[in-house]
Amino acid sequence: MNIADLESLKQMLIDWTLEQGFQDVRITDTNLSEHAPRYQSWLSAGYHGDMGYLARNVDKRLHPERLVEETCRVIVARMDYLPADTQPLQVLEDPECGYISRYATGRDYHKVVRRRLARIADRLNEAVRPFDHRYRAFTDSAPVLEKALSVKAGHGWVGRNSLVLNEKAGSWFFLGEIYTNLPLPVDEPQQTDRCGACKACLNVCPTDAILDNRTIDARRCISYLTIENKGPIPETLRGAIGNRIYGCDDCQLYCPWNRDAPTTRETDFQPRPPLFDASLETLFSWSEDEFNRATEGTAMRRIGYEQWQRNIAVAMGNAPFSQAKVDALNARLPHVSPLVAEHIRWALDQLLSKNAER
Repeated sequence: MNIADLESLKQMLIDWTLEQGFQDVRITDTNLSEHAPRYQSWLSAGYHGDMGYLARNVDKRLHPERLVEETCRVIVARMDYLPADTQPLQVLEDPECGYISRYATGRDYHKVVRRRLARIADRLNEAVRPFDHRYRAFTDSAPVLEKALSVKAGHGWVGRNSLVLNEKAGSWFFLGEIYTNLPLPVDEPQQTDRCGACKACLNVCPTDAILDNRTIDARRCISYLTIENKGPIPETLRGAIGNRIYGCDDCQLYCPWNRDAPTTRETDFQPRPPLFDASLETLFSWSEDEFNRATEGTAMRRIGYEQWQRNIAVAMGNAPFSQAKVDALNARLPHVSPLVAEHIRWALDQLLSKNAER
């Protein structure tokens, strides 16, 4: 396959990717040597917490060709996900409502993005026959160092909040990758870091999880504490969680590069009404069946009902006192696991203490 054929193939690939609802696609090689020390240092510091899977298959993360044999290029696609008109700041500032990270209020992005990537990969495979095409599509589903690949491909730069920032899209987007053995022309990385002296994300992080070197200590991050963490939430961090019951968007909501970020037109990412502005008491009242129905097909299903109850109990403890909250927590207490019971008792202590101070 000559250079002209590969250039033409790349343009077709771009067209197919845009047709599938992605906003941008770029291509890079597999050399991640520049990013390896940073990732290994992050692991050595223990910042990944209990996410042991991040410390496994490190060799395959840093060498894509060892994950998918003969890979020489990585196609990195960007899909914007921010839903319009969900008023995230208003919900976040209302302690009676449960705040859910905006990426999770619609259909599970793993399913949406990977399905679209698979279609693109299949078209690419058909276009290059009889070439022995080796390829595989990923969306946050394998040992892939996707932020490093995205930056290397030219999508943007790593911001102080450790997310990839793009001049036009901010950080409200998903990434997906296709590993391929097609030697497609590569794109150049963006050399300019445009965070400048801004430290908005560091200043607003409720738990001080963002370090001043573009690193996240996941052990303090609310997204980790409410999703990845399966055990008790450290008592010293519970108050800072506020009303965030699944994930946290603060470092994105206050990032200047997100002021004019585009909203998504994907119907799959439109929020389900119970999930973006419901009261804590309503959400806490759900049975396990109601939780399963409301979260079916969303990324939220992965935490399960026990963690859901745990997270909402903490948020209720952080909310203003009301007898209705106390009654709801007490009514649930005899019927929950020891994990949830611990957090309910903490919440009751917080609420009763607030009432005594009135």
